[in-house]
Amino acid sequence: MDPRTGSGAPLSPTPDTHDTVASFGDYPAAQHAVDLLSDKEFDVRDVRIVGHGMTSVEIVTGRLTNLKATLLGAGTGAWFGLFVGLLLGLFAADTEWVRMVAAGIAMGAAFGALWGLLTHLGTRGRRDFSSARTLVATRYDVMVPRDRAEAARRLIAAGR
Repeated sequence: MDPRTGSGAPLSPTPDTHDTVASFGDYPAAQHAVDLLSDKEFDVRDVRIVGHGMTSVEIVTGRLTNLKATLLGAGTGAWFGLFVGLLLGLFAADTEWVRMVAAGIAMGAAFGALWGLLTHLGTRGRRDFSSARTLVATRYDVMVPRDRAEAARRLIAAGR
């Protein structure tokens, strides 16, 4: 048993025991093929979706100003403060828990705002934009154990 997966299947994405039964240009199409196999009662425990030609894509979402960095920091800090306030509120008297949660949110927002502003100022204008990063593949292969590959090919072809 592989301790990383909790199953008898190896974690390797392309084991020698698997064949590619279909290739797709985007992940949702590959995911749909696996869903189709599952809907047709095909045992999908050892199915793999393997991405090839991985590319890191950074999507610029906007300009990052001092005010925006401060507000983003305040929002993150408020969420953390809510979490801490709820935890501390578990141990407070019945009438005090609301005050604990409110104090956690307020203090978290204040510290988060300060941290957001200071870290943005620390970049000295070298990164004045916000962004999100993702990985994209040029091709996604659906791979199944070799002894069941032909059955999977037929099911996927019938579902297209």
